[in-house]
Parts: sequence; structure tokens; C-alpha cells
Amino acid sequence: MDWLAVLNLVDSTLRLSAPLVFAALAGLYSERSGVFDIGLEGKMLASAFTAAAVAAVSGSATLALLAGIGVAVVFSLIHGLASITYRGNQIVSGVALNFVASGLTIILGAAWFGLGGGTPNLPAEARFLPIDLPGAEAARAIPVLGPIYAEVVSGQNLLLYLAVLAVPLTWWVLYRTRFGLRLRAVGENPGAVDTAGISVTWLRYRAVIICGVLTGLAGAYLSIAQSAAFSREMTAGRGYIALAALIFANWKPVPVLFACLLFGFLDALSIRLQTTALPLVGQIPPQFVQALPYILTVILLAGFVGKASPPRAGGVPYVKER
Repeated sequence: MDWLAVLNLVDSTLRLSAPLVFAALAGLYSERSGVFDIGLEGKMLASAFTAAAVAAVSGSATLALLAGIGVAVVFSLIHGLASITYRGNQIVSGVALNFVASGLTIILGAAWFGLGGGTPNLPAEARFLPIDLPGAEAARAIPVLGPIYAEVVSGQNLLLYLAVLAVPLTWWVLYRTRFGLRLRAVGENPGAVDTAGISVTWLRYRAVIICGVLTGLAGAYLSIAQSAAFSREMTAGRGYIALAALIFANWKPVPVLFACLLFGFLDALSIRLQTTALPLVGQIPPQFVQALPYILTVILLAGFVGKASPPRAGGVPYVKER
């Protein structure tokens, strides 16, 4: 594999990892507060459809992004209402939202656009296009670092840069702010937080709202940044993969980034292998190649789920002692 092919593979890895990073960090905030969220997939799907639909009608990428985030936040609040206020089963609530999003996007897409659940192709002004950073063309002549800057660092869209920045920002919020300290505490011992006079309910609601914002970014990325339209079920299990990455990373922001890059790399590699014949093996069946990210998900969860340490109060509705 030549140098340019390596750079292209790295570039593809970053592009495919960005929605996973957003979704995994979304789950991190929610689950660190004690609210397990298996509905990441549904929120991403609803956001992707809404963003593409608004972009197709309005022609504005910014308005589309805000609409996608808004819908994801609404889904998060529904999950919060069921899980926090009414103390329902958090897994059932998340699964229900996934089903609702899957069916609703298909029905509305067919009714509004008549394209089998998808949206029309979006014009350039309705999408987040690659941004050429200063000096990218001039840097190509510099050995090693120049091509990396020109081919990998430069030429990405705004949402990908936000995904990268979201990781250190999440680390700072969790470990260097009062809100982060309380968020981690409420996921471990909500009774102690309540005794200190801090509202467990309000803390958890803020966490699920942040979860909605980040899943909104993840879904919008898929339809108006990585792609130029919405297609039915376009999330293709990325919400579940992000959840697997979160568990694999033991609910810590920096390991989440590397876990998502691992899944993104395998996804990018699977795309490349579909058109590549291997020595002594020949052409790999495309179905097997497409299944590689999901096979890795199962392997990692089987090997590491027992070693992971989820928040102790995760998944348990808090009942205030009187």
C-alpha cells in the first residue's frame, strides 16, 4: 500500500469515526448520570432525517443542523420523562424510541418526498462542505508532514472538526468542572448527591439534553455532511456501535475517541477491501467485508464487557427518601 493510499485510509477513518464520536460522547454524558441510553440509534436516525428534510426545503445547512439537534433533544426528553420522571425501564424506553424513529422517518419521508423514505439530493449550499485550511496547498511540498496536513487535517467539514474538539471539551467538563463532578457523582451515588441538596432529577435531565445535542450532531453529520441526502435506515447500526465503543472505553472520553477510531478504521478498511483482491485469498465476499465492523463489535463486547465498570447507579431510577 503506497503512501497516498495510507493517507486516504486515514482520511476515511476520520470521516467514518466522527458520527461515532458524537454518539459515544452523547451516551457518555447520559450514562455517567445514571441514565442508560440504548436509543442513540433512534435519535441519530431522527436527526439525520430532520436535517436532510429541512435542508432540502430551506437550502440552509445551519437551519438543518439546528432542526436535527432540536428533534434529537425532543427524543432525549421523552426518554428522560419515561426514565427519570416516571421511573420506567430505561432499556425498554430506548428500544421503543429506536422503533419509533425507524418507522416515523420512513413514513414521513415517503409522504413528503415520495422517494421510498429518503430525501432529494441536497445542493452544495445545504450541506457542510470540506474546508481548506490556510496553507494546505503550499504544504504539500513538505515531506511527510505536508501531505498529512493537506490530505488529512485540511479538507474536512466543520462537523468533523467539532467531533474532534468535543473529546477534550468533554474531558474538561467531566473532570475539571463542578457540573462534571456532580454528574459523575449522581451516576455513582445519587443518594449522596441528593443529601447535599443537589437535584438528582435536574442533573439527569441536563445530561440527557446534552445527549440529545450530541446525537443531533451525529445524525446531521450523516445526512448533510458525510452524505448529500437521507436514505432509509442510513444510521445502519452506528448508534449500537457507538454504545459498544463507550463500553469498550469504560465510559471515559479519551478512550472513547480511540475506540471510535478503531471502529471507523475497520469500516474504512472494509470499504477498501470490497474492491481489493488479497494474495492467496482472492476477492473477499462483500457481505463478509461489510459485516466486519459488527463482528468486531461482538468480539470486543464478548471480551471486554465483563471488565468494564459502568456507573453503579446506572439504569436504576432514583427514588427520593423521605
